[in-house]
Amino acid sequence: MPDFSKDTSENTDSVWEQRYLSDDIPWDKGYAAPPLAEILSRLKLTGSILVPGCGFGYDVRLLAEAGTEPLGLDISPYAIDKANSYPRVSSERYEVGDFFSLCETYEGKFNWIFEHTFLCAIDPSQRSDYVRTALRLLSENGYLAAIFFIHIDDPEGPPYPISYDEIDQLFSANFDTLEQWVPTSAYPGREGREEIRIMRRIDHQPL
Repeated sequence: MPDFSKDTSENTDSVWEQRYLSDDIPWDKGYAAPPLAEILSRLKLTGSILVPGCGFGYDVRLLAEAGTEPLGLDISPYAIDKANSYPRVSSERYEVGDFFSLCETYEGKFNWIFEHTFLCAIDPSQRSDYVRTALRLLSENGYLAAIFFIHIDDPEGPPYPISYDEIDQLFSANFDTLEQWVPTSAYPGREGREEIRIMRRIDHQPL
């Protein structure tokens, strides 16, 4: 695996783009994450939703089918071009961009962030920045719906594992956990290795 921890932002962009161009994308399963369908069967997600690291947009289109207004974001132009090549479902949109440096236009604009395969892909040193960025982009009392990849065979990453304690330490000061459970459905090989958490932003809480 490439060592992303030694990359500048620009080089990281190039690495992910190159992986897409060379079809070195084992995270792409060709369909939406089964735990997302499980979330949508239990909860009504409404309004605007940001999907960082959306890849080819499978999760984005499933969210659009559920009646939300999702924006799929990816750092790879190839991935976004591919996502846009699929037939339009509803109100979904896609954009090439860096989650950590989205323009001020998006500050406080999202009712939800859907997290899956993005947090585990970035270097663990960026996780506090992830929380800060989520707080900047979410509306007051906005929500984070996350599928965390807990149990990973290769800790060197990416993907990088995250423990239950690390999730608590990372998010508890700024988010209330409303629900958490181990999904009953998963991509093959991920059964019992993920956790779903539905969290609501606690407003006016400093990091």
